Amino acid sequence: MIQFIRTDSENKFFQALVRELDADLKIRDGEDHSFYSQFNKIDKIRHAIVAFDNEIPVGCGAIKELSIDSMEVKRMYVPPSKRGTGIATAILKELENWASELKYTKCLLETGKKQPEAIELYKKNGYRIITNYGQYEHVENSVCFEKILNE
Repeated sequence: MIQFIRTDSENKFFQALVRELDADLKIRDGEDHSFYSQFNKIDKIRHAIVAFDNEIPVGCGAIKELSIDSMEVKRMYVPPSKRGTGIATAILKELENWASELKYTKCLLETGKKQPEAIELYKKNGYRIITNYGQYEHVENSVCFEKILNE
């Protein structure tokens, strides 16, 4: 059974999973990686989740305040050997619950067009594609999503 811990970016398991994520994204993003990586620093993340299966870390995700009513979903990752098992959806739901508990009304996120499994994950979990926001506004390879919480 998957268990979660709520933590922050100081957590060693969160940091290790993010290193795996960054290695994967470096390959997928190619020449665009340095642009994206500047927005993926974890030093100030106060709301991170690590998923465990029998005490082994099997995924992570985080939320970061974007505005007074919005949290941005960041650093979602499940190792390839654990994909397709529902862990990512469970992490996403836990992040949404946490955002709701903190009185935020929506979650936004950005992912890359070179991450089709991420795009499908967000679509199947009720996220709708929106106009690219913030630093992603004119970035061709970005896809931005939004979900109103508690609808």
